[in-house]
Amino acid sequence: MTKLSMETLRREGEAFMIDISREFYIAYSGQKPSAELQPIYAKYAGVLDADSLQLVLDAFKSSSEGSEERRSTRLLLDWQAESQSGRQLAALDEREIAWEASAVVRADGREIQYEAVSIDISNSTDAKDRHTIEDARSKLVETELAPIKRERFQREREITEKLELAPNYNASFEMLSGISLAGLRDECAQFLRDTQAMWDETLPVFTKRVLNMSTSEVTRADALALFRAREFDGYFPAEKMETSIRGQVGEMGIDALAGGRITLDTGDREGKRSRAFCSPVRIPSEVYLVLRPHGGQTDWNTFLHELGHALHFAYMRPDLPFEYRWLGDNSITEGYAMLFDHLMEDERWLKRNTELTAAKLPEFIRSTGFEELHFLRRYCAKLIYEVELYGGRVSWDSLPDLYVQGLTAATTFRYNRADAFVDVDARYYAARYLRAWQLQALLTETLVERYDTDWWRNPRAGPWICAAMFGEGQRELANEQAQRIAGKSLSFAPLIRAVERMLG
Repeated sequence: MTKLSMETLRREGEAFMIDISREFYIAYSGQKPSAELQPIYAKYAGVLDADSLQLVLDAFKSSSEGSEERRSTRLLLDWQAESQSGRQLAALDEREIAWEASAVVRADGREIQYEAVSIDISNSTDAKDRHTIEDARSKLVETELAPIKRERFQREREITEKLELAPNYNASFEMLSGISLAGLRDECAQFLRDTQAMWDETLPVFTKRVLNMSTSEVTRADALALFRAREFDGYFPAEKMETSIRGQVGEMGIDALAGGRITLDTGDREGKRSRAFCSPVRIPSEVYLVLRPHGGQTDWNTFLHELGHALHFAYMRPDLPFEYRWLGDNSITEGYAMLFDHLMEDERWLKRNTELTAAKLPEFIRSTGFEELHFLRRYCAKLIYEVELYGGRVSWDSLPDLYVQGLTAATTFRYNRADAFVDVDARYYAARYLRAWQLQALLTETLVERYDTDWWRNPRAGPWICAAMFGEGQRELANEQAQRIAGKSLSFAPLIRAVERMLG
């Protein structure tokens, strides 16, 4: 048997990522009822086993701090550690995907596909109807999905800690990611304190005007309807979404389909996930943008977000090594996604690319600022909760109460214990989102400085973005890119300023 080398590991590792990504894309887009992950892990067992992990770990330990080899091997080690969990949990992941694709929520004589429930709730104008659907959903989730998710988090933590890369799961994540969980958690707690008065002042106005409800009544189901912002639907017609946004991206000197490397999968399909996603199957040559329509401004915002991802993957330099194209700090790609979706906060962009009238613009901007504040507070609370979920200091049985307490306190919307293990993206993805929010604020400031306030239609901006940002893959950490592009450090300060401006 040929001895495993780093070159072989990179080559076979990319082949594995292509196969596993294609399988997830086909399953999550509703083109098959489940994903067949175990055969793929078996096929590539030679680069996903303990020997592979040890090879990368040795290379990491022998590299010099601050060297390119240290940067590269850290990403490969992170991937290997994740793959150890993924390989052992593949059967559980298959069960979860199959359940989500086939589960049906029965509420008040209706049968609603599980993946369409959030769409139905967000589009409902009747609070009683929303709560009926939500009660039925939560009972089903608590009985069937939550146990699967809880088992996955328990086993993932155990598998990672048995690798003995660091004393515990959280320390392992910090070592592999380059992110300080304690530092980010403290930033989140401070953000919640700094924006509490603003939230308390703004929330009652919106719940009364949009939902005709008091803050003491609202649940997370009502939040879905509130942020759906149906009153603006007419200004964001579905039939104009793709052509309008693709035209705007063209103005800035970028082909929105990247010469055919990006495929748009934006129609409705039974079994397609309600949560949109971007699936890079071959980077940079085959990228899918997947969206299941909700309607109105929600779809425009989501399409812009996923397009930011798709452009990033499709415009990466093909000569970058495997680890810089496929792996790395996902705060980078999420930052690019937010760079594009935050165009929905730009009055000039809205005037030029949507049908919002001058009279409606201030109201929409205020609504967008309110939504931004909500999601920032929600994700800050999620990160604080997840530090405990992975930290091991709180018993698994006590976590649901901690989840409800933390998320409800941050948002005022009543959360459900059933979602304590369901409303979590694995491996601290909430941390990636939070750093991405911080990064996009600095990227936007830099683009305004370089290409003026309407940088998004400056034909010189697109080529620079593709070369200086997209093309570099995810070689850098988000804080490193912030310094290189903007010369500043990541923080919540520019986000608070932006929300205050929008709320007026």
